[in-house]
Amino acid sequence: MADLRALFSSNDPVGSNEAFTNRQNQWNLVATAIEEHLRHTADPAFDVEDLEAPRHNVITFHGVGGIGKTTLSRKLEASLADAGGRPAQWGAPAWSGERIVPVRIDLARSAGTDFEQIILAIRAALTELGRPLPAFDVALRRYWEHQHPGEPLEEYLRRGGPASRFGRALPQQMQSALSDVAQALLLPGTIGSAVGQVTGSLVRALRERRQTVRALAGCARLADLLEAEPDLDTLSFYPHLLAWELAQLPADKKVTPVVLLDTFEDSGDRHRDAERLLQRLVWLMPNVFFVIGGRNRLQWADDALQGQLDYTGRAAWPGLAAQTGLPARAAGQGGARQHLIGDFSESDCDAYLARRLTHDGQPLISSEVRAVIAERSHGLPLHLDLAVARFLEIRRSGRTPAPGDFDHTFPALIARTLSDLTADERHVLRSASLLDAFDIDLATQAAGLVHQAPARRLVERPLVTEDPYAIWPYHLHGAIRTALRTADDHTEDRWTPADWHRAAERTLAALGRQWQDTGVRVTGRALLVACLRQGLRLARDHHLDDLGWLTDAAFAYTDDSVWEPLAPPSPSPGADPQTGLDTPADALAELLAAITRRQHEHRARTAERLTAVLDTGLLSGELADLALYYRAKAHKDLARTDAALDGMCQVAGAGGRLAPRGRRGMANLARIRGDFPTALAAVPALGWKGRHHRVLAHIRFPHGDMDRATAAFEAARTEAEQHNAPGERAIAQTLLALVVAFTDPLRADDELALAHQYLDRLDQRATTFYAAVAALVRDAGTEDVTDRAIALHAESTSAGLPWITPLIETAVAFHHAVRGADDDLNATIDRLREVTADGDFAYYVDIATAMGDLPQPAGSAVQWLDDAHTVRERWRGLVTARQDHLRRTQ
Repeated sequence: MADLRALFSSNDPVGSNEAFTNRQNQWNLVATAIEEHLRHTADPAFDVEDLEAPRHNVITFHGVGGIGKTTLSRKLEASLADAGGRPAQWGAPAWSGERIVPVRIDLARSAGTDFEQIILAIRAALTELGRPLPAFDVALRRYWEHQHPGEPLEEYLRRGGPASRFGRALPQQMQSALSDVAQALLLPGTIGSAVGQVTGSLVRALRERRQTVRALAGCARLADLLEAEPDLDTLSFYPHLLAWELAQLPADKKVTPVVLLDTFEDSGDRHRDAERLLQRLVWLMPNVFFVIGGRNRLQWADDALQGQLDYTGRAAWPGLAAQTGLPARAAGQGGARQHLIGDFSESDCDAYLARRLTHDGQPLISSEVRAVIAERSHGLPLHLDLAVARFLEIRRSGRTPAPGDFDHTFPALIARTLSDLTADERHVLRSASLLDAFDIDLATQAAGLVHQAPARRLVERPLVTEDPYAIWPYHLHGAIRTALRTADDHTEDRWTPADWHRAAERTLAALGRQWQDTGVRVTGRALLVACLRQGLRLARDHHLDDLGWLTDAAFAYTDDSVWEPLAPPSPSPGADPQTGLDTPADALAELLAAITRRQHEHRARTAERLTAVLDTGLLSGELADLALYYRAKAHKDLARTDAALDGMCQVAGAGGRLAPRGRRGMANLARIRGDFPTALAAVPALGWKGRHHRVLAHIRFPHGDMDRATAAFEAARTEAEQHNAPGERAIAQTLLALVVAFTDPLRADDELALAHQYLDRLDQRATTFYAAVAALVRDAGTEDVTDRAIALHAESTSAGLPWITPLIETAVAFHHAVRGADDDLNATIDRLREVTADGDFAYYVDIATAMGDLPQPAGSAVQWLDDAHTVRERWRGLVTARQDHLRRTQ
């Protein structure tokens, strides 16, 4: 069908079509459901007058406004009416020889369709049978005469409405039914059109079981309906008569009406009066199939609606009930016969736009413009249609539309979204648009409400999607969220910038409460990261200077060395683009990003980023300490020992929560310089926060005191487990594997396997290098150690971790010493002297010479805890023990 708006948009002819894309799955669902319906009604046990049997004659499609429900409804009608109207990608239905009569009725308020018109439309569609349906027609004629005195039905139909689409033979067939009944009752012809006398006589005849009306006597409830006051409520029971008449049709006249009710959400109100009538229609016509489209899922299977509707509960509507064991929204939004209409895929969007407007048979909208529109639409067909209208508007001005013209959102999306929400629901919706994801409690707190009902109603809307397994299960449709945050809002209750700012403050505080209220560290870790991501974005986009709980969260994030991805938050929809660090939130986001990315960036880059953050002056005292500490660590990794020591001294001297880490850093730097007495003296004051067991083990290891080093690393691992600190546990376990690799290669296999098991869940690049060195030491004396060491050296150097090079060379020295390769060992010692020439890790040269039983280096400045001879004997003993092990295993 041509798009008339496009046709009349320009003097330059434009090919335009109401393009239809995808939805093949929906057609398959409808076709399968109709096939099942036909089998059910053909069963000899099926009884159209059974008012207690469960109903299976309905399927629903629901989704956000503009998702394409109406287009789908129209296409289904065309496909059911005529095979030629079916899209090429849709297959032929499985049924054959069955006569289907589609009846599509738009329930939109703008269409002005009332229940009376719905009944007339269904009956009018059946005029193609060419025969009256007496039981129904007589009742309807009686209703009409009572409710529309003096108004001919012909005139009413001539004015339009759904029934007028299906032909004008209805009045004649109704009159024919009346006349036939009058003749059967032997009434005078002059009163054949007097509906009151005919129905009165008919009721008496039915009560008296006269043979003259035996054709109608089978309808057990006809007399009661004809006696009832012919008002709207009574009319709503007449569909039972129509269903009964359809069941009486001879085989060659059998038809199955398929009624498509579109825009079902407009039939609802607070008291569900209109919905009650429509539900009654569906229930009383079990041999008619209904396809219902609307924004919300049908709640008819919910027991909570008992009393508001006539027929409720799972037993009544098994196909509409949530699947057992799954949340309603996770189970196809509420049952096997309830289906959420999804967004178009990117390729579907492009195909839709390419076919929507053409010129000389070619797509009028360029591929570059189509790509921008598709990206901004998030797959929402309404956005595509609005973009097409914008394209035509720009083109009509004489300018060729460019991609930049469509980096745009549309106020119409807001209007469609807010049109059927209450004031409280709109308030929650705007608040929730500040969040990437939320739960009912978070949305309620963000809105500043004390009751959850509006948020609970909102999450039932199709504009909110659900992942029941996520931390926060709900999130808004992307296009709608973007429109709410960026498009001009012309609604009466629109928010001012101050309203948005206060909502951001409420939302940030609510996120903090959710994180702080979690008492379990293991499960709380995921929530911490999620809260940080959303909180940082809120604070930055809305210029919230008081970071509040974000400071504590930043420290909690860095405490455990887990390093989940925490990318710098991209701007939320509607946020002002930012090019630098302008707010404390900007600075904190960059600080955490630099700390995390150091696992994947050169340490020099980490130091640069942290220096830039510190230079802004935007960080508070504690957060500035955090930046100082990690910059000092980067300097240590880069072998900038003096700069590292200066930073650690500042952190320790500040006396804040990072002081134990600063003291640990100072102890480690003393050990790196070979000042073991100073390092050991610092251990008693470090405690758990200063990782005292690990620092002690690092001190014992260079002395070759492997038993005490092993015990200290085991204690560090145990303490980490007691504190539920998986990051620290992985570090301790990996270093334990390194120490054990020198003494017991077989046990080292097990310890390394456990270390890798811990590390697989984390992002600790430096620790993985320790594990690689441990593997070299374990395999010392075999053929492949040297090549692996060269590759490891290259990888660690490119990562900006030169501090590990002396350890790698020491592992290689152990390998050569075990093999008795003196020349290779001397070459390795020369490289060790070169990489430790500044004094850092110089003790590794002493260790390497001890391994080969070579003379102690002249002028060694290492301050050992034990005498140098004892240290040398320990390291030489490890070499001879490995040689004995290899001889035994060969």
